[in-house]
Amino acid sequence: MVVLHYTGMRTAAEALERLCDPEAEVSCHYLIDEDGTVVRLVDEDKRAWHAGRSSWRGETDVNSASIGIELVNPGHEFGYCAFPRAQMEALVPLLADIVRRHDIPRANVVGHSDIAVARKLDPGELFDWDLLARYRLALARPEVTLGNPFPNDGAFFLALERFGYDITDPTAAVRAFQRRWRLERIDGEVDGQIGAILFALLLDRDRGNTR
Repeated sequence: MVVLHYTGMRTAAEALERLCDPEAEVSCHYLIDEDGTVVRLVDEDKRAWHAGRSSWRGETDVNSASIGIELVNPGHEFGYCAFPRAQMEALVPLLADIVRRHDIPRANVVGHSDIAVARKLDPGELFDWDLLARYRLALARPEVTLGNPFPNDGAFFLALERFGYDITDPTAAVRAFQRRWRLERIDGEVDGQIGAILFALLLDRDRGNTR
């Protein structure tokens, strides 16, 4: 897996200091500054402490199964903003190289909020997932026109869990799904549009189209 984060701190210097502080017990493999500078902090074959308490597709020790990339951004607490072009242009080749060498499917390139639905918001609704999708480095949002294919909310949540999300907190799980796949409305409510999106994602995965 690759897990994408924002630093959620006021400056890059503060973030780097924290990521290098053993007492903080937080680290990542790569840090990308707003100007596109890439810093490697932990070797890819070593475990970094970036995911925290998290889960994806039944894997609850995400730190042992993932590479963590932090993007400098103040986050929702300190003035969340769009990720600069230079930063995204630095992410693309780095991510392309990582997924090629480790044979990581696009479905396993995720945001921190996807794996820690009740705790995290990053990289958030301003992150340019469409850019990564154009380079086939992440899944694209499906284009859907049909109504809700699930007969009730229970069926939706079973499908959401099957796709990979932790549904222990159902409302948080829906918000996390919306933040990634339907960012224009993040309300934690199950509706026909997100049901159709989830259904399309599962169909693509079952057909082997998510690598």
